[in-house]
Amino acid sequence: MSRQTSRLDAKKVNSELLTLTYGALVSQMLKEIDNPDDVNKQLERIGYNMGVRLIEDFLARTGSNRCMEMRETADKIQQAFRLYLNMQPTVTSWSSSGDEFSLVWDQCPLSEWVEMPNNGLKYCALIPGAIRGALQMVQLDVQCWFIQDQLKGDAVTELRVKYIKRLEDAVPAGED
Repeated sequence: MSRQTSRLDAKKVNSELLTLTYGALVSQMLKEIDNPDDVNKQLERIGYNMGVRLIEDFLARTGSNRCMEMRETADKIQQAFRLYLNMQPTVTSWSSSGDEFSLVWDQCPLSEWVEMPNNGLKYCALIPGAIRGALQMVQLDVQCWFIQDQLKGDAVTELRVKYIKRLEDAVPAGED
């Protein structure tokens, strides 16, 4: 007997599995934690921790070098979304000083099949946390926040990223 080959797209299956798993996580957190602001903080912290770990994998897979300016950083972030979530945000709305930009999605995969309660939940808070965590590991301090969110009725989802400063390598206390 021959084995039938599956016609499923592995990237699509992985993206859908992530979406459903993330939805279950957020739903459980809302049940266990009464305050949506606390859930938002937890989601951002989870994202931050993911970013801290994902940056090593990203650098190993892509062989990327250190970015010298924010435009390069934006391109790498865009590449990471394509690599890990099979989506590519558009990089737009650069500030005149070149230290701030927006990532725009027509369809954010984390928010597929989601019905939002009207309670202040920032459902996709994981994403800015992951970006912040990854960039901190390569000595870039940034702020990330949502400008628009399709789950709140906007036409697109827009995330703003602002460069704050380059972090210096620090030697742990007691190790000279």
